[in-house]
Amino acid sequence: MPNYLIKNATIVNEGRRFVGDVLIKDGKIEKIASTIEPTFAVEEINGEGQFLLPGVIDDQVHFREPGLTHKANIYTEAKAAVAGGTTSFMEMPNTNPPVFTQELLEDKYKIAASNALANYSFFMGTSQDNVEEILKTNAKKNEVCGVKIFMGSSTGNLLVDNPIVLERIFEGSELLIATHCEEEAIIKKNKANVEATKTILEPSDHPIIRDVDACFESSFKAIQLAKKFDTRLHILHISTAKELQLFSNLKPLAEKRITAEVCVHHLHFTADDYAAKGNLIKCNPAIKAAENKTALWEGLLNDQLDIIATDHAPHTWEEKQEAYVNAHAGLPLVQHGLMLMLKYVHEGKLSMEKMVEKMSHAVATCFQIKERGFIREGYYADLVLVKALPYTVTKDNILYKCGWSPFEGTQFPYSIQSTFVNGHLVYHQGLFNEAQKGSRIQFTRS
Repeated sequence: MPNYLIKNATIVNEGRRFVGDVLIKDGKIEKIASTIEPTFAVEEINGEGQFLLPGVIDDQVHFREPGLTHKANIYTEAKAAVAGGTTSFMEMPNTNPPVFTQELLEDKYKIAASNALANYSFFMGTSQDNVEEILKTNAKKNEVCGVKIFMGSSTGNLLVDNPIVLERIFEGSELLIATHCEEEAIIKKNKANVEATKTILEPSDHPIIRDVDACFESSFKAIQLAKKFDTRLHILHISTAKELQLFSNLKPLAEKRITAEVCVHHLHFTADDYAAKGNLIKCNPAIKAAENKTALWEGLLNDQLDIIATDHAPHTWEEKQEAYVNAHAGLPLVQHGLMLMLKYVHEGKLSMEKMVEKMSHAVATCFQIKERGFIREGYYADLVLVKALPYTVTKDNILYKCGWSPFEGTQFPYSIQSTFVNGHLVYHQGLFNEAQKGSRIQFTRS
């Protein structure tokens, strides 16, 4: 593998930016300085006029393998990820079969080792009857990102709403628990109420059925369990203003036992967009009324919300064209999440430093990831060069296996020029070098 010298880039890292060089040797960052004269052979990359960022770490994606590979697979979606500046991902257990055993968990790592161009980790799945298998993951706490609990409806038997089972998992897990929080009983009641007033349900009914209270009550329940057992809890895809009262910004992130994530689509779309986008933006939890989006931005900027992720969840075009009640929930986002947030940087909604914090630094801190998420000497060279150069999403440049994006036709102000994964230049100006695959993410939990 060649070594690299990135010259004269504007480095954005740990709350500051400066122009300098970064030397990459044997997959890691060897040196950071204003000027570097290497003493060994390198390939030089001219970073002048470009921003050098730590690679995005996406803590919530659905890559659909095994079993749902007509929608996506680890190879295609990881390839889309690196083209979008994401160098590491954590993937969810709602595949077919669901990841309910240690053997099935390791099977996914084997698939990724052979196919993923980005670094990878996988969540252990939970059901009402696999608690003993879940707790075996404690022995792998430095090799597995966490345990995932669907506290709201999902596919198959992934829903866990039995209070005794929930208490056993929260009490026994030594790993971070990540939760999807929507209260199933409230969703069912809301759906029945809507069905009583109209014959055909529409996409605009989605945030009425999966409403604010469904999210709040479930998040509140998860937090009460975490406080009872001092469990490390991370609540995924917060989508409501009301939930923000459950989260604090009084402690540094590294000291928090309860953290929260917001996703790019909840920061971008509102319920008003169902009229134009319909089922294309149907997702769980639902995209809701505009006041929630406003509050989410406030919570992100004041550090009540700790991480920005995508919840990349591809479905085929045909699956999204079905009637609302049958249309699958989820959006393909991992290729364009960073570009979308850079749009908001361009518009002055947040600083580039804050964006880097929420998409890279904070994820590494929250999950205690080893030697990733920062531009530091001795860390893995997971790096992204971006340039203020307009990029329009078209059918031809969408890399998701499903072949569509809710952003098709959108012009973003920045483009991804180069992506390094473990020092390997895997993506450069539209071309891929697939000679090296990503690595299994390691953690530093005591």
